[in-house]
Amino acid sequence: MEEKTKQKETQQKDSSDDKTPPKQRLTICLISAAFFGSVGSSFLYGYNLSVVNAPASYIKTFFNKTWIDRYNEPIGDGTVTLLWSITVSIFAIGGLVGALTVSFLIKALGRKGTLLANNALALIAALLLALGEKAGSFEMLIIGRFIIGMDSGVSLSVLPMYLGEISPRQVRGSIGQFHAIFICLGVFIGQVLGLPEIFGHESRWNFLFGFLALPALLQLCVLPFLPESPRFLLMERRDEAGAEKAFQAFLGRSDVSREMEEVHAESRAQNTQRTASVLDLFRKRSLRWQLITVIVVMSCYQLCGLNAIWYYTNGILQEAGFQQTVIPYITLSTGGIETLAAVVSGLVIEKVGRRPLLIFGFSAMAVFFSLLTVFLHYQDRFSWMPYLSFISILLLIASFCSGPGGVPFVLTGELFEQSYRPAAFMIAGTVNWLSNFAVGLLFPFIQEALQTFAFLLFVVVCVAGAVYLLVVLPETKNKTFVEISRSFSKINGVPEQSEEREMKDALGTNGLRCGDVEMESCF
Repeated sequence: MEEKTKQKETQQKDSSDDKTPPKQRLTICLISAAFFGSVGSSFLYGYNLSVVNAPASYIKTFFNKTWIDRYNEPIGDGTVTLLWSITVSIFAIGGLVGALTVSFLIKALGRKGTLLANNALALIAALLLALGEKAGSFEMLIIGRFIIGMDSGVSLSVLPMYLGEISPRQVRGSIGQFHAIFICLGVFIGQVLGLPEIFGHESRWNFLFGFLALPALLQLCVLPFLPESPRFLLMERRDEAGAEKAFQAFLGRSDVSREMEEVHAESRAQNTQRTASVLDLFRKRSLRWQLITVIVVMSCYQLCGLNAIWYYTNGILQEAGFQQTVIPYITLSTGGIETLAAVVSGLVIEKVGRRPLLIFGFSAMAVFFSLLTVFLHYQDRFSWMPYLSFISILLLIASFCSGPGGVPFVLTGELFEQSYRPAAFMIAGTVNWLSNFAVGLLFPFIQEALQTFAFLLFVVVCVAGAVYLLVVLPETKNKTFVEISRSFSKINGVPEQSEEREMKDALGTNGLRCGDVEMESCF
């Protein structure tokens, strides 16, 4: 009897020393949630980034026709430029408004519920944008762009939060990259459907906007049958039965007691059931550098210059001697490279880690922006120089999508524990959309003043982002949310032992050791 007891104690000791979690297989439920969640959210955001490019001239013609019908005179050049600028830029303003509502929506509706309700915005926007021409109202186009911007503002915050909470830590990065992959896929599909043979024609451009309803309807048909975030159900709704069923569905096994206990322990360690406000997050000393990191990363995500690249692509291809009718087909390569790089990033993120992908991505972008500046400066002197410029653009896009294009959203969900996560995503979304709007507003003036040397500003941003991440960011791969929080203790000036003691005390109330949960729990 004593020998059996000693043998059992030895096994427990060995298991507590082994922190390596068991290998977690991907379940159909988990992949379905990532796929259909991204289809109606990330895909729509990416699609709306590119969809307005192809019908730009037709929309301006529509503005002029409507103006003549109303006022019996042609529209002025300044007025049509103003209306077009508002139509394009109001998307970012809508995104900012949507991001500011996230904390309130997920508190009332949950993660999955917010994604489902958000589809109402997409359907309303699709109707307004598709029927604006028939109704002779350019105001419907502007309002539709604002509403679809709100839809994107909500989804860019809620979907990464949902994916991060339903994913086992061994595959959390890969599942989180579904968000980035579908953004890139949306951009690519927008380019394809905008070809003259499909919807990029004067008589068919409104179908480009009507297409917005299809992904939203697809998500509405499937997502209701998939589980809500088990962490949300257990920690915020106190629904133990629902959380257990959700864990079982996402993990593909019936025994989820370890996962349930880990979430219980995290809840007790936080010592609060209330969702923290943005002000609470700013005041929390132990989360200071996590918050700074998210602000820096999301700022670099928009200010690294990728959006400005699209401004030069067509001009570079024209300089290379390609005919105007061929250029739309060549630019498809940019969307293809974007999607391919995002897929590769999703496949390697759990092996390489978040930190190396981000640092490599920003560093590579700095190199290729520098080369692009040189190639653009000398492209009038050498006939072959525009080809090098276009290759630099493709490599820039690949570098962005290898890490900076998707990892910031994964990181935002990982750096904060449950009660502070909604506020963190609200701040991240606000920074994202404000930076997006700033680039769109200021870059034309910067480009006019600095010409091709304008890209050197983005070199500075990329280098600064890479250096900051190298110095500050710890690796979050394959760590629990509590472990990630603990890794910031030193830089935040918070004793690590006190946090660890809180977790152990919380676990100890049910007779479990912290090491046991860390080893066997997948979350």
